[in-house]
Amino acid sequence: MSQPVQPPNQPQQPFGGQPVDGNPYAGQPGQPAPAAPTGNPYGQQAPGAPTGNPFAGQQPGQSAPFGGGAPFAPAPPARNNILLGVLVALGAAVVAGILYGVIAGSIEREVGYAAVGVGFLVGFASSKIGGSNPAVIGAAAVFSIGAVYLGQLVGISMVLSDLAQIPFSEVVGDHFGTVTEAWSQEADFMTYLFLALGAIAAVGGAKKAG
Repeated sequence: MSQPVQPPNQPQQPFGGQPVDGNPYAGQPGQPAPAAPTGNPYGQQAPGAPTGNPFAGQQPGQSAPFGGGAPFAPAPPARNNILLGVLVALGAAVVAGILYGVIAGSIEREVGYAAVGVGFLVGFASSKIGGSNPAVIGAAAVFSIGAVYLGQLVGISMVLSDLAQIPFSEVVGDHFGTVTEAWSQEADFMTYLFLALGAIAAVGGAKKAG
């Protein structure tokens, strides 16, 4: 019996293989199958080809192009200016001493809490600017003693101004010797205790600020 004649010009299968399960890209047994398109135009590109991400090829730790990279954190403000801290302590002592004297002269007596407040204010302000340098803390303690002393003199001047019925400025300007003499005569244990409290509070305020 003769064999049936094959029709002429029979179409060949793509890539020389037979379709497998309807997959036209499956190759013959033993032959590598051609890669199917993935929709990624760079899927078959060699390493180093552009991928759409300009930083994709960088290794960890490399900086960004054009000298970029993570921004540097801002440096903390300097707080170790000794001279400025001492000047702040002096200014705070003058202001706090005058306020203390006004309070003491108004009520005609000294208040321990006010002396502590004077020292704490001087120590805190100076250390906030000048840091925790021992020189700044020592200056704050000394200036606090001077501030309490200044306040006591202001208070005495206000009392003498009321008693003598003369202006306060005249008492301070023309009779300052009388004021200091009155302080020496009236000074007692509490007077010196308030001076010490001012110095101790200054050290505490400086540590609090530091």
